[in-house]
Amino acid sequence: MQSPLADRDEVTRLEDQIAQLKTELAAARAALPPEPVEEHTLETLDGSTTLADLFGDRDKLLVVHNMGRTCPYCTLWADGFIGLLPHFETRSGFVSVSPDDPTSQAEFAASRGWPFRMASDPSHSFTKAMGYRTDEYVLPGVSAFVKDEEGRVFRTAHTAFGPGDDFSAVWHLFDLFDGVALGWSPRL
Repeated sequence: MQSPLADRDEVTRLEDQIAQLKTELAAARAALPPEPVEEHTLETLDGSTTLADLFGDRDKLLVVHNMGRTCPYCTLWADGFIGLLPHFETRSGFVSVSPDDPTSQAEFAASRGWPFRMASDPSHSFTKAMGYRTDEYVLPGVSAFVKDEEGRVFRTAHTAFGPGDDFSAVWHLFDLFDGVALGWSPRL
């Protein structure tokens, strides 16, 4: 049996390795060429809008691909973005897109205290074009977009959401108890 110090050294070694890999991942994403994105129309409580319009006066936009109000995992991620929104807005716009209609989105957002913008993709054309819609269902994730001086939109990176990912702190904090947070599931 290893001593507690040896176990702590192993944890530190793994934490350092993960931090290094995250640095390498960020550099690899940054080296990818931006993908041109066709214009898409989405629905909001204020009516139809385009992806380009969702940028507002910014040149960067984070779009969360949300499965909708029936997904407890998507709700968990969105709940976690409440406190981060002011920080996101120092650098980019932020919007959550789901297949739910705008009225249902607004009601659910109000019940959860979500202060961020919501948009609906009822045709799934945007979500499918971004790789977050299969023939059967919507997948959760996030895409980062930039808009150039001519108004053209490009996706710079995207990644899926899933239990244990880096986008909800709850799993990592629960892991500190006994390392089995992946057995936990959120509830609505």
